[in-house]
Amino acid sequence: MSDQQGQDLTGQDLTGQDLTGQDLPGIVVTGASGRMGQTLLRLIAASGSARLVGAVEREGHPWVGQDAGVAMGGGPLGVTVTDDALAAFAQAQAVIDFTGPAATVGFAALAAQARAVHVIGTTGLGEDDLARISAAARHAVIVRAGNMSLGVNLLVGITRQVAAALDVEFDIEIVEAHHARKVDAPSGTALMLGEAAAAGRGVRLADVAARGRDGVTGPRRAGDIGFAVLRGGDIVGEHEVLFAGPGERIALRHVATDRSIFARGALRAALWGQGQAPGEYDMMDVLGF
Repeated sequence: MSDQQGQDLTGQDLTGQDLTGQDLPGIVVTGASGRMGQTLLRLIAASGSARLVGAVEREGHPWVGQDAGVAMGGGPLGVTVTDDALAAFAQAQAVIDFTGPAATVGFAALAAQARAVHVIGTTGLGEDDLARISAAARHAVIVRAGNMSLGVNLLVGITRQVAAALDVEFDIEIVEAHHARKVDAPSGTALMLGEAAAAGRGVRLADVAARGRDGVTGPRRAGDIGFAVLRGGDIVGEHEVLFAGPGERIALRHVATDRSIFARGALRAALWGQGQAPGEYDMMDVLGF
């Protein structure tokens, strides 16, 4: 195990620090039975840079009381799935959470009570949800991002730069595609890209977002940032930012083919958060951008 400390499954360093000889941080995964939950359970258990110390599911879920590994159809991981989130958080240094808005807000308060780093990949959060998460961040580290992949966060930075360089002659459209079971739209990543484009132009996304077009809508309003949403099959995640000007177009695109890229980013954030001051952070902070 010592040869793998500080590394992910590909052998890459996750923290930039040598964890040899140090106690590995314990991590709890919420929404353990979900797609991201299962990906996280496997990643953390095999990483060598952290310890899997808890798996949380809702009350009455059939996984509760089972070993997390057995529940996934594999070998035991030595962690029993529980519906008592606070008890699980109390023994952890970090919580990784890809659930739903209502659950995430509740987990934020519990993680703050336990003084555990709370990594939030949940999307679809409303203004009230964000306000309650900000309140929890007064007492603990919260790392929240609509997308935790390195490539997407690079795309966010590039989008802001390109938007700042081009005037409103270039229309901005954001197109995203996800699997058929995704419940929120536009995706959290699409909104991150929209915020970046708006910031590059020095405007508020709320003032320029065009999020629905149907029927006779009239001509496109100059300066708007449009969103288009595709849902189908098992698409992991595809995002494109289109800058369409007179006689030319610029397209910036990211395609995710493996859900583990988000899990690796979340684990990196959980490790980075150790020792940080309480507050709200994002993946730009984690990656040092």
